[in-house]
Amino acid sequence: MDVHNKEDYSIQTIGWGKIKPKCLQRFCSAKWALFWLCWGGAMQGLIVNGFINVVITTIERRFGLRSSQTGIIASGYDIASFICLVPVTYYGGRFGTSKPKIISLGIVLMGLGSFVFALPHFLVDNYRATLLNIDTCSNATTNNRNHEISTDAENLTWTVWLFFFAQLLHGAGASPLFTLGVTYIDENVSKKMSSVYLGIYYTMAIIGPAVGYVLGGQLLLIYTDFMSVDAEQIGVNFRSNVWIGAWWIGFVFSALICVLIAVPIFGYPKSLPGAEKLQSEKVSEAYNADDVLKKEQKFTKFKQLPVALLSLLRNPTFVFLNLAGASEGLLIAGFAAFLPKQIENQFSISPVWAALIMGLITVPAGGGGTYLGGYLVKKLNLTCAGIIKLCLLVTLLAIFFTTCFLFTCPNLKFAGVTSSYFINLNEADTIKKAKTENNSDLYLDKLNAACNVNCGCNRFDYEPICGIDGMMYFSPCYAGCKEEHDVNHTKAYTECSCINTEFNNYNSSLMPAATNVMCKSKCDYLMHFSALCTVLMLFTFLASMPALSATLRCVHDDQRSFALGIQWIKVRLLGTIPAPMIFGTLIDKSCILWQKINSDLLETGACLVYDNKHMSTYMLWLAFIAKLFSTIFFFGAWWFYIPPKHMSNCEVSTNDVGSKNNPEKSTENTN
Repeated sequence: MDVHNKEDYSIQTIGWGKIKPKCLQRFCSAKWALFWLCWGGAMQGLIVNGFINVVITTIERRFGLRSSQTGIIASGYDIASFICLVPVTYYGGRFGTSKPKIISLGIVLMGLGSFVFALPHFLVDNYRATLLNIDTCSNATTNNRNHEISTDAENLTWTVWLFFFAQLLHGAGASPLFTLGVTYIDENVSKKMSSVYLGIYYTMAIIGPAVGYVLGGQLLLIYTDFMSVDAEQIGVNFRSNVWIGAWWIGFVFSALICVLIAVPIFGYPKSLPGAEKLQSEKVSEAYNADDVLKKEQKFTKFKQLPVALLSLLRNPTFVFLNLAGASEGLLIAGFAAFLPKQIENQFSISPVWAALIMGLITVPAGGGGTYLGGYLVKKLNLTCAGIIKLCLLVTLLAIFFTTCFLFTCPNLKFAGVTSSYFINLNEADTIKKAKTENNSDLYLDKLNAACNVNCGCNRFDYEPICGIDGMMYFSPCYAGCKEEHDVNHTKAYTECSCINTEFNNYNSSLMPAATNVMCKSKCDYLMHFSALCTVLMLFTFLASMPALSATLRCVHDDQRSFALGIQWIKVRLLGTIPAPMIFGTLIDKSCILWQKINSDLLETGACLVYDNKHMSTYMLWLAFIAKLFSTIFFFGAWWFYIPPKHMSNCEVSTNDVGSKNNPEKSTENTN
């Protein structure tokens, strides 16, 4: 008996090899294991769904990337997860395999991915937002136009593949967290408490992105090259359109934190004390087409993988839950990557404010919805069929709140793009003269007008300014501005021939004609949009935790890790992998002004101006269609579910109340 106890102690204890301090054994419990796994899940959310989504717009401007290219970057995470899920979950679900060790190694790999993601900042030259007195009309006229055009912008699109590789590392490293991590928790707590533990786990995974949005947004207030460049000296601040924040800082620190979190997780045993007793007392609710409890086959060898896969695919409830997860994953992944961009452009606010609003939406909606979903499963003592009906109900309600995208703001007035230039009647002769001379090619570019025809403006220098007339201009040169001044670390411009100053008793000695900040939008729909979007996300995440519980219950116990792996493969393949590319491509279609990066003006970089109406329309239809398919798939999962013979209504109600055979009743106090 003593020998047996020594063996148990050596197996079910915290330690690293032969180092097993007795003072740490008090932490060898489900609660402390959950604590450390929550930190791992939070870091995954903070990095992948927080920091990266916050800096999408920033790295587009910094490296001249399109939304379709950043969509590829975002998809890298899911592609790696897709590739790694089968070996990780099948091998990790085998008897005797240490799930904590695999999870900890994955977290280290995720930290390496964060470091690689920050590398482009250190591999390229300093970002030159603007130079004093470089692009005003008076200076541009002294240069030859051909000389200006020959100076191509630096092409940094190669960074796409470095970002993509970093995302592959993120995806490979995070793949054990929400497969083996989930089953490790489920195996070491009672059936009744499982939904609560998993609800806490996923809530932390949702809070991670929320913190990432807020913290990442605050980091964007720091100039990207703050160690070598003083932003005040070059006259830019975070309100300027050319401002690039320190997007890379969060990834450097995240890499270090991931390594620190991996250390305690690596020390946890394969199973916690008391896990075997809890497993023996659990009652299976696995789908049973023949209404007969068949003997569960142990799939423990790799050659049995096809048989194990076929067994899952014959379960229609499992298949429909996977499809519902894919449609929900498509929507969540697309929103995570591009909803901040939608908010930023629709309501004409800075990336900092867009990130803060996303954080305020995600905390109550994502975190609260995830926890509430797990709590409802426990509180209502729902069976597998009841859980699926709950998912169906909340998804159906969520469809109505996709109407949040009907709140569309008009485009800001942008000279030559969304609005015409202000032209005096005296300039009509100038236009005719310019078109009859060799300068007619200037009018091939819609940014050129009579007021700036003699300025020889550089098409590469995007330095948008806001005129006193409430109109945005591509640069001071295109606004015809001749004088530049530094006022409280903000650039101010006067003597601007393209800006209409003939109103509001304008006095050039008291106020500038333009400044290098964003024009304010007169649209006041931001609060309405945020409220409806919060409810939409609340119902979306409210279904996530019950759907996971239903997936774990509708398959046999020995297939849970593998079932989660297969589910995540379908979710990745049909949902989260194509989602950023679909969203990014459609957002690119709403672009009405592209950045030019070569002398023939044919090669384009990042989008500079979007059409608000088109962007909102695309987001509305994507949200509505995804929710509609989710509703159909949840209905299919409920319709085709056949409970085991012992799960008759009478027995289920008795067990839910708490009979003497109820395993939760006898074990809930121990967890």
